[in-house]
Amino acid sequence: MAEMSKPRPEFRNIHVSQIRTYRLPAAGLVSIAHRITGAVLFLMLPFLVWLFDVSVTSEMSWERFSSLFTAGALGLPGVIYKLIALGLLFAYMVHFFAGLRHVWMDVTHSVSKEQGRNSAVMSFLLAVLVTLLVAARMFGAF
Repeated sequence: MAEMSKPRPEFRNIHVSQIRTYRLPAAGLVSIAHRITGAVLFLMLPFLVWLFDVSVTSEMSWERFSSLFTAGALGLPGVIYKLIALGLLFAYMVHFFAGLRHVWMDVTHSVSKEQGRNSAVMSFLLAVLVTLLVAARMFGAF
């Protein structure tokens, strides 16, 4: 009976030289993106708190804050600051939707390979969609 069973696959760790050629599945990419965006948002937290403080302190500070996105500052045009804000928003959206994906997998306990791939692609597409909608609004499309 042992001769008829299929041989078990042998799993090995990949070598550092194989990192560029290794194809990570979508679920793995979203999982890594969740960790990276979490770290970026954590490191940017003092800056984000400062921005929030400047935006709500007074009407004059709000005007100064909003002029950053139109007139710019420090020799940079306002478009650069809009792109930075969109980058932070995209990081937040990726982290948010990937976090919801992880919570959903923890709650349902029903995870298959196909479901993991589909939920990873869906969470990333939702993050891109929300970011594009905000970008369209920010750049005056509607």
